[in-house]
Amino acid sequence: MTKQVLLTDEGLKNLEAELEELKTVKRKEIAEKIKVALSFGDLSENSEYDEAKNEQAIVEARIAAIENMLKNVQIINEDELSTEIIHVGSKVKVRDIDFDDICDYKIVGSSEADPVNGRISDESPVGKGLIGHKVGDMVEIETPAGSMSYEILEISK
Repeated sequence: MTKQVLLTDEGLKNLEAELEELKTVKRKEIAEKIKVALSFGDLSENSEYDEAKNEQAIVEARIAAIENMLKNVQIINEDELSTEIIHVGSKVKVRDIDFDDICDYKIVGSSEADPVNGRISDESPVGKGLIGHKVGDMVEIETPAGSMSYEILEISK
């Protein structure tokens, strides 16, 4: 069974835009690089050709991965999200009890995760640990860096 890919509307649009860019722009660029590299002659010592073919393989693999994700996508309807408990699609404000630091997170599907920008995966230790909790809950989460304690301050859409 293939895994469902959870995406917000924004995540779906970003993925579709990336796919379009790869199929139209990147494929043409790489085809041109291969054509130029072929004009250099002997392929046995042609690093430009090898690089272009390698880049082509990477792009084709990414195209296949995105197409596969899009076949198994489940859109999170952010209008229907409850603010009672945390789930995929929730924005949450928490206080890191150990560091007395306020953090804002958005819980997203793993393909949209971008921890640097506060978008954490529902499959990450923190994302998984927060799901199902309510405002006022104290949550203890085991992470690779050790145990973390959070107080849930706010849940929004």
